[in-house]
Amino acid sequence: MQNLNYGVIGNCSTAALISEKGAIEWLCFPEFDSPSVFAAILDRQKGGHFGFKVTSDYKVTQSYVPHTNILSTHFESEEGAFDVVDFMPCYPTSDGKDFYRPAEIYRYIRWAKGRPRMKVDYRPAPNYARGKTIYNVTSQYVETYSSLENKDRQYLYSSLDLKKVVNHDEITLEKDEFFLFSFNEKVIPVDIEREKLEYCRTLVYWLNWTDHAKRYTRYNEVIERSMLVLKLMTYRNGAVMAAVTTSLPETVGEVRNWDYRFCWLRDASMAIETLFNIGHVNSARRFMKFIQSTFITTHNYQIMYGIRGERELTELTLDHLAGYKDSKPVRIGNDAYHQRQNDSFGYLMDLIYQYYCLMPGTLDEVEDMWEMVKCIALTVCENWRKPDKGIWEIRGEAQQFVSSKVMCWVALDRAAKIAVLLNKHGYGEQWDAEAALVKEEVFTYGWKEELQSFSQCYENQALDSSLLLMEPYGFISADDVRYHKTVRAVKEALMHKGLMYRYNSKDDFGLPSSAFTICTFWLIRALYVIGQREEARCLFEEVLTYGNHLGLFSEDINFDTKELLGNFPQAYSHLALVNTAILLSRESKQLKLKS
Repeated sequence: MQNLNYGVIGNCSTAALISEKGAIEWLCFPEFDSPSVFAAILDRQKGGHFGFKVTSDYKVTQSYVPHTNILSTHFESEEGAFDVVDFMPCYPTSDGKDFYRPAEIYRYIRWAKGRPRMKVDYRPAPNYARGKTIYNVTSQYVETYSSLENKDRQYLYSSLDLKKVVNHDEITLEKDEFFLFSFNEKVIPVDIEREKLEYCRTLVYWLNWTDHAKRYTRYNEVIERSMLVLKLMTYRNGAVMAAVTTSLPETVGEVRNWDYRFCWLRDASMAIETLFNIGHVNSARRFMKFIQSTFITTHNYQIMYGIRGERELTELTLDHLAGYKDSKPVRIGNDAYHQRQNDSFGYLMDLIYQYYCLMPGTLDEVEDMWEMVKCIALTVCENWRKPDKGIWEIRGEAQQFVSSKVMCWVALDRAAKIAVLLNKHGYGEQWDAEAALVKEEVFTYGWKEELQSFSQCYENQALDSSLLLMEPYGFISADDVRYHKTVRAVKEALMHKGLMYRYNSKDDFGLPSSAFTICTFWLIRALYVIGQREEARCLFEEVLTYGNHLGLFSEDINFDTKELLGNFPQAYSHLALVNTAILLSRESKQLKLKS
């Protein structure tokens, strides 16, 4: 079964997916949201890839260089062995004021033993494989570009014979070799010594980055890998993408295929809060600056932005691509940017509150942020009673989602707390009073006696995994009987074969048919806080086995086969994994101290 068995590498400018056999099958150049150069993951025939062909007797294994985002694929047979070490350069400049993050991938071919043979399978397909790929083979590099877009060009440098590479001739390795795939023509000599220097600098950067994080008594390795993934999805200006891919389907053969290479306020706020809590304060600072930069130009917030703050994210379909496992359409852009999702403000305001408590900036930054707080609170006061599209971005009719109301309460509650911190008590009293109205309404219309649970919407009696978030954000206490009953009801209605639906009621695309990864982690936390700790731990241990061969998770999971589905890797899934692992790790530490 083809699964999402990919490793991801990147440098906070762009990222690549590399298959467990060592082929680059997804890469956008020069940045995350640029057109793809390799997209075999979306079309095996047309999409383009960059891999290595070896005979069937080779065993291929893959792992990360410990504590880094450097990926190593090991090829071995009786005739010999070699490693392909993939990384994107990423390290501070010599003056320490900036970072070197070029749009390029080094593929270091590290000879291990014997005389291993292989063929290079180099087939770029720039511009989302629109048009024909034009090759220009020179003595220094192989230049490629699309017949429909000749301004964007790619350059392949190598210590190997470039004609043999392009002709797919067999090559026998007797020493270390290298490839450099670059968006730019290089102006300095490119050789293996340069490659080794770039490797060492990048290695040190990642080792230093992970060394700044907190350590945990249990699950530290899975926490660290997830944190490295979240870091990869953080653009250099602080924006955080939901995933590095587009159009990987939530269910194979269906149409829930979306472009996730954008910054959602909700997802990004949750990801940054996770990075912040584990010790990476600078990531939080950069995200705050990104949000401030979007605020300065206009006071009208969107639920999502392009990674450079773009407000228009026009959705198009690429009908010439077959799609992942023939799941069409393939989309670029995301029309959800038009939506009202009232819950988004709660996640953002919760993060801003932590900013004020734990990492206040200069006076002008604090004042800029206060203007944001007032603007967001006013927006919430004006809109919390209105129906919206909710956390799941329903594309049909807007509804009165309970989780949206809860997060509106969070936004007002945190705004009031910020006002108190700044001695702006008049604002605090006003927002506290409004928050009380939100809570009263949710308890009146969101709680359904016949269900003995809160419901998805005021208008229905469906259940929704997002109801589990009422407790961690402080809307309701863990010992409130209504929360206990809601957890049990949600679990009974939405848990299926060890995983959770986000909801199982019909939406504008029919009935959901896959598990939404983050929701299972939410359930684990909910079980833990209501006292079902052993059940929570066992479920967590089981879910960890559903990650791919490198411990990476996508957005969705097939209930029956446990195949990873949806865009990949998914920030939502990994931030929830981290938070859940930390919760369980802390309990392990407490038990150890007691013993």
